[in-house]
Amino acid sequence: MAKRKVPPEFVVERDDYKCIRCLACVRVCSYGANFYDENANRVYTENTKCVGCHFCEAICPTEAITVRKNDFDIRPLAHWTPEHLIGIMKQAETGGVLLTSMGNDRPYFSYFDRIVLNASQVTNPSIDPLREPMEIRTYIGRKEEKLEIEEDEDGTVKLKTEIAPQLKLEVPVMFTAMSYGSISSNAILSLARAARTVGTFFNTGEGGLPKELREFKDNMIVQVASGRFGVSADYLNAGSAVEIKIGQGAKPGIGGHLPGEKVTEPISETRMIPVGTDALSPAPHHDIYSIEDLRQLIYAIKEATRYEKPVGVKIAAVHNVAPIAAGAVRAGADYIVIDGIRGGTGAAPKITRDHVGIPIEFAVAVVDQRLREEGIRHMASIVVAGGIRNSADVIKAIALGADAVYIGTAALISLGCHLCQTCYLGKCNWGIATQDPKLTKRLNPEIGARRAANLLRAWAHEIKEILGGMGINAIESLRGNREVLRGVGLHEYELKLLGIKPAGEAW
Repeated sequence: MAKRKVPPEFVVERDDYKCIRCLACVRVCSYGANFYDENANRVYTENTKCVGCHFCEAICPTEAITVRKNDFDIRPLAHWTPEHLIGIMKQAETGGVLLTSMGNDRPYFSYFDRIVLNASQVTNPSIDPLREPMEIRTYIGRKEEKLEIEEDEDGTVKLKTEIAPQLKLEVPVMFTAMSYGSISSNAILSLARAARTVGTFFNTGEGGLPKELREFKDNMIVQVASGRFGVSADYLNAGSAVEIKIGQGAKPGIGGHLPGEKVTEPISETRMIPVGTDALSPAPHHDIYSIEDLRQLIYAIKEATRYEKPVGVKIAAVHNVAPIAAGAVRAGADYIVIDGIRGGTGAAPKITRDHVGIPIEFAVAVVDQRLREEGIRHMASIVVAGGIRNSADVIKAIALGADAVYIGTAALISLGCHLCQTCYLGKCNWGIATQDPKLTKRLNPEIGARRAANLLRAWAHEIKEILGGMGINAIESLRGNREVLRGVGLHEYELKLLGIKPAGEAW
């Protein structure tokens, strides 16, 4: 039986009158979708190879190209969408697992969009952030339940309590874990420079530490994942914090996978694996099967780093996320990262990314509440990730109980990402999710750093503006303050889980 042709997802429309046959679109397409017919003196596109990255459209000097989503000529049925049919066609042809990249694109309910913020009016006047100081600096790490001070004979007051190691963020936003391998050296270098410029942190991900990133140790978090790629005592001491990755929002319950096509010589050296081989992280850490095992690893890392760095634990947002987070805190974690169902990734089975996990809004609310009920909220900071799109999402996440947020997809979009969801192929035309030397040059790390830094600066301005409008002059007063939130069009049980009141209900 012959293969059934899978319809193209995108169609490239070319205005032949505008086209000057410069062949730029032919040269730049790493997927080989555009080609030139010399006899006809025309440029054509094999639409089945187009991934919708829009790079050819962006570089066309005469604006002759338009890339659009293909309107599939398939009988419409409510239960069977074109996406389902095409997935079945592909698997019938290949017999393989459907891979995808970036975040969940299912039309799940966005609770951030159904939560509104309060604003000051008469009795609690607003604050002008342009004329009055606004404090958005955030510290990530274990806090003391109380502080003891002592006074010298000369009247000098000193802090007696020893403060645990902290990460100081000038803006409550960090760049999430994206490994060298999943993204290019120029992409991770862009984020490292932006983090240093703004005064925040980036995360190396599970890909080890390239030599060129060592200079950013004061703004770097190093990750320990189940594959332990590149992990050594030197690696653990190379950053300002260490993060143990247990789970990831885009693929809870399964391990990581870097296709062999992306394992080049530099990646091989950094990850300590052979060139061209798949880098597979097992689903579990093979030395962690209980909270006690996790505690042993946390304190082994603290010993290796002389108790000078915060040690965090990253978990996926799943149904029992609250007790898991509480257990990690009691095991000694200085901060907890919760990654929601909309979290991005470089490669994941599509079925897992789309259907496993819960929204980050619920996860942060129940974790914050659980830690408060157990009286251990001060023992660890909470960092949330998974679909943070703008400064309003940041503010709402903090009001629900977070200390800070991680951004990944938003950070890559600031560098030029067009969300074509084919990172795992390693052919990113924008030079971001690729290790091809010719493609990585398309991303200038100086320009990338400037754009990523601009994004965080813009969000910082907006955060101050909204805080001022709420009559709050320090982000500490917002943290876990759900009284400033109201739900619009949410069911009673959803409001209860989020810990907020319906819109229209007064204090």
